[in-house]
Amino acid sequence: MRAAQYNTTTNKVEVNEVPIPEPGETEILIKNVCATLCHSDLMLFWGHTAEKPPMEKVTIGHENTGIVAAVGSKVHGFKVGDKVGCLGCSYACYNCEGCQVHNLFCKDGTGRLHGFTTDGHFAEFSLADYRNAMVLPDDIDMVATAPLFCAGITAYHAVKQCSLKASQWLAVIGCGGLGHLAIQYAKALGLKVIGIDISDAQLESARELGADATYNSSSDADYVGRLMALTGGGAHAAAVFSASNAAYASAPNVLRINGLLMVVGIPKANLSINALDILLGKYRIQGVSSGTPQRMKEPIEFSHRHGIKSHLTTFDSLDDIQTIIDLAESGKTAGRLGVVFK
Repeated sequence: MRAAQYNTTTNKVEVNEVPIPEPGETEILIKNVCATLCHSDLMLFWGHTAEKPPMEKVTIGHENTGIVAAVGSKVHGFKVGDKVGCLGCSYACYNCEGCQVHNLFCKDGTGRLHGFTTDGHFAEFSLADYRNAMVLPDDIDMVATAPLFCAGITAYHAVKQCSLKASQWLAVIGCGGLGHLAIQYAKALGLKVIGIDISDAQLESARELGADATYNSSSDADYVGRLMALTGGGAHAAAVFSASNAAYASAPNVLRINGLLMVVGIPKANLSINALDILLGKYRIQGVSSGTPQRMKEPIEFSHRHGIKSHLTTFDSLDDIQTIIDLAESGKTAGRLGVVFK
């Protein structure tokens, strides 16, 4: 089979012929329908990840949907032919205190990130721990659902954990791959939404998705003042989906007193905060871990019920993987990019 693999020596992705893997006792073999690129996959090239690939070449990607092709001897609840999607981290114990936060914190130290420390899903076939996967409804759109297994789940929980009441204001900072999904979730939950971005195209998309107001933080010098007037003192929460340090630096400016800054995007450089602002309660900071199986089903089912869709641009061949990576790096695309396997 063919697989798009990151080469640790060259710091590049190459398409290689590799054997179809055999599932272990707790693994399912997936014939992939669609694999999509997450912005965090780009951390491989930045050298910005806590865990380096332990092998010379690793198949990239941790967002996918596919059909079960084979199951291990200890797999329960899955059968050949099931439609499935997977989370990004497999092989943890799934039961310890650490696993209730994120499977990378497993006390056994066995959690592995697909596309980083174990092979991912940009391949015709891939493996996943069955405890890290779920069976999908028969009527679900498999291609449209693939990005939801990271982007959708992350955006949903980020919005939900802001704990806002209907008609309160949420600022979505960065309206691209995750942000455009967050806007849809927020509107479905009855929130008022402000889209903030430096791209007019992204902001137009945000308005089409139902954002109540949008501001270009690059070209509109008075956007904070106008936002404050609109909201009567600032947003109740701001979720930063951008990977820009500048986005984080400006986010507190759009919050009302004691508003919540929700951390989602991962910048290349560390963040800096004013500790006194946090001490005095000027604003609060929170992150939410969404990478656990027990948090997987709710957002996927919510998305199915409410018709939440990712803006997805697909390619028909793994040979397009470098184009996909270049487009993602450019930051000029709305939504997700992926490969549909024929």
